Amino acid sequence: MSLTPQQMQNTKQEFQQNLELSRLTIEQIASELQTSPEKIECILRLQQKSIEDPWILKGFLEQYIVKSGKKPVEFSALQGDYHQYWFLRTKKIDNMQLSKGNR
Repeated sequence: MSLTPQQMQNTKQEFQQNLELSRLTIEQIASELQTSPEKIECILRLQQKSIEDPWILKGFLEQYIVKSGKKPVEFSALQGDYHQYWFLRTKKIDNMQLSKGNR
């Protein structure tokens, strides 16, 4: 699944809105997901190699926001049950296992 330029722009904005709602720093997220802040920045800009990484970050942010009693901003492109997308490696997402490296 590739996103159109408009979907990419919307997704980046939705990530930023959820990041602000979470009140977490990029460093805190990186620590929780056992990766580097550079990797998180890359995902937020949709410049990562793995197509599973945005789904992992999306799930992490949504879970954190809900636990803090708030409602996350819905994603317009990253939606539905990712288990239904044949091209995604769902076990990686289930285990919140980001790809290696900073991209």
